[in-house]
Amino acid sequence: ISDNNFVADIAGSSVMPGAKIISHLRVLDRMSSQDGDRPARPGSGWPSDEYSSKEKKLFLNGEAVVLYHEPAAHTDGDSIVFFRRTDIISVGDLFDVDHYPVIDLQRGGSIQGIIAGLNHVIELTVPADKEEGGTYIVPGHGRLCDQADIVEYQTMLTIIRDRIQDMIGKGMTLDQVKQAKPTFDYDVHYDQTTGPWTKDMFVEAVYKSLTRK
Repeated sequence: ISDNNFVADIAGSSVMPGAKIISHLRVLDRMSSQDGDRPARPGSGWPSDEYSSKEKKLFLNGEAVVLYHEPAAHTDGDSIVFFRRTDIISVGDLFDVDHYPVIDLQRGGSIQGIIAGLNHVIELTVPADKEEGGTYIVPGHGRLCDQADIVEYQTMLTIIRDRIQDMIGKGMTLDQVKQAKPTFDYDVHYDQTTGPWTKDMFVEAVYKSLTRK
């Protein structure tokens, strides 16, 4: 099992008997100690194999597998997992087909890291004919995707980031940025007005990500 980060919907199912849990060292650090309002997780669910470098290479079931650390993305402990023979990449919460990405600022996330991680995925993927198909992408939520889906998502995030960065450069406050609706042309597809992660929360996270020291 690869814990691509430490949040409950990913790491909470890891305590299955006999499962070897692999993650970046930052995931273990956060799971094994008090993390903001989250208590330490039980030791039975901690990763048993951690890596602290940019990547970790494995050979499982006749296949080469590479885990890449994507720092400061959704969190500071994210990994993507590349199955080289079957040409599949699991990207976790770096990519959500139907929603704006969750940026956990409190735990090291940033809009720049999300975009950098998506750029890395694009570099690893190989499209098939007419830019469709090719490398399979498994998102944190949603349907199976390919490089074209990642490119579309990365383009959307880059445009929104640049809009908000421009507004910040003009001295606009967070409330003014929200009122300017920098995501307006993408909301029909990605917006959530209720639930644990909304459009306004995303805009605020991007704003704070770009203005924090």
